[in-house]
Amino acid sequence: MKPLRAGSIALLVVSLLTGCGLVSSSGTFHDATLPGGDKPLDGAKLVVTSKSFTEGVLLGKITATYLAAAGATVTDLTGAPGSASSRQAQLNGDADILWEYTGTGWVNYHNETETITDPRELWQRVHDIEKRDYNLEWLPPANFNDTYAFAASTPTAQRLRVNSLSDVAALPVADRTFCVDDEFFSRSDGFIPMLTKYGIAYNDPSGVPSGNVTRMDAGVVYPATAKSSPCNFGMVYTTDGRVKNLDLKVLTDDKAFFLPYSGAAVVRAPVIDEHPQLRPLLATISERLTDRLMQDLNGRVDIDGRDPADVAYDWLRSENLIR
Repeated sequence: MKPLRAGSIALLVVSLLTGCGLVSSSGTFHDATLPGGDKPLDGAKLVVTSKSFTEGVLLGKITATYLAAAGATVTDLTGAPGSASSRQAQLNGDADILWEYTGTGWVNYHNETETITDPRELWQRVHDIEKRDYNLEWLPPANFNDTYAFAASTPTAQRLRVNSLSDVAALPVADRTFCVDDEFFSRSDGFIPMLTKYGIAYNDPSGVPSGNVTRMDAGVVYPATAKSSPCNFGMVYTTDGRVKNLDLKVLTDDKAFFLPYSGAAVVRAPVIDEHPQLRPLLATISERLTDRLMQDLNGRVDIDGRDPADVAYDWLRSENLIR
């Protein structure tokens, strides 16, 4: 599974997958209505789940709040412990709607090894497999991509004149210093293969000597990168709130090494067949979500310490989607 952020709090702990299905202690969200008072989902009964890391919970709370405002009776099972339990709940029919990532579906759920760098193509491939194998409907992806990336502090990026990973490859050896966590360092699609993609040899005096790489907890990478000590470049997640909060510059993956992890709402096909109004309603949310927005919303939880249900409600109101 794509690792959960070390800085993301395991929010709103959920209990167990029992014989009766997934049971949550986090089923709270704010009451609201649509601005016009319409109820296109009147009579619908929906179960919304999510994974337990901040972004997953936020997406679940946004979805639960908005669909309830549209008239549905929503059971909130957001914050399922680990990645497998929310997925299994949906496969079992105990949950109806879950936000997923295309890279997760491709690599982790279907063990595919082909690197597809076009986000739309990857979504289509995952969509088709999931519909065929599990009768799950992956709705069109949002405009955010929560993938791996490397970042530098803004002053360091300006000083070294780097905007892309190819720019990093062209730097003198002494400036090619990296902070990564152990998991990313050892992944088959992680640090060393990334260097190879960009023509940099690891543990080579003319490439990246082993002494140029500091391995640390993922949560420590962000402040270390912001201070440019002990590294100029740190591994980050592109929608992490600390990217914006610490004013880090995310470098362009100009050789398209990293797989897209576009967020998409996934709905059990029988549910969306029964309630086709879900398509435009979820598209209304999806089309507004960007990398920068998710950085901001994640930061309100992880940095400012706010409740995800409050953040979700405030954002929906700010977009005039609910009242």
